[in-house]
This record gives sequence, structure tokens and C-alpha cells, in this order.
Amino acid sequence: MSDASDDPMATLLRLRASIDNIDAALTFMLAERFRCTKQVGELKADHDLPASDPAREERQIARLHQLAEDAELDPAFAEKWFRFVVAEVIQHHRQAAERD
Repeated sequence: MSDASDDPMATLLRLRASIDNIDAALTFMLAERFRCTKQVGELKADHDLPASDPAREERQIARLHQLAEDAELDPAFAEKWFRFVVAEVIQHHRQAAERD
């Protein structure tokens, strides 16, 4: 008789459940990140600060490259994800500035 570790379907279901949990955690973390960046955008709009900060973005990319390497994740992928998120954040910041 084989145990559950020998059953590929049981393993698949277990792995998919883990992926689903990770996806849920990432979604909630991303939502929290956007709540924080929304406050940053409002602060920038209130004080006529620019929507983007290229120097900070470059520091963050360098930091994420190191984190990705430490986590054995492709640094180029981490940068691609970061640039995608930052583009959305900057758009939100510009919209906040236009509302003022």
C-alpha cells in the first residue's frame, strides 16, 4: 500500500492549496501596499511634490535585485514586477494631484 506522498493527485492538490494560500496572501499584501502608497500620493499632492521619485525607484530596484537573489528568484522578474506596480502607483499619484 502506498502513502499519500506516492499519490501524484494528492501531491498536486496539496501544492495547489499552498499556491492558493500564497496568492491570497500576496493579494492582501498588495492591497496594503496600495493603501500606503495612496497616502503617499495624497501627501505629495498636498505639498506639490512630484508623483515619481526616480532616485528612490532605482534604490528600490537595487534592493529588490539583492532580495531576489537571496530568495533564489530571478532578479529581472522582481524588477519587472516592481516597475509594473510603481507605474500603477505613479498613475494614482498623478490622479490625486489632479483632484487637488
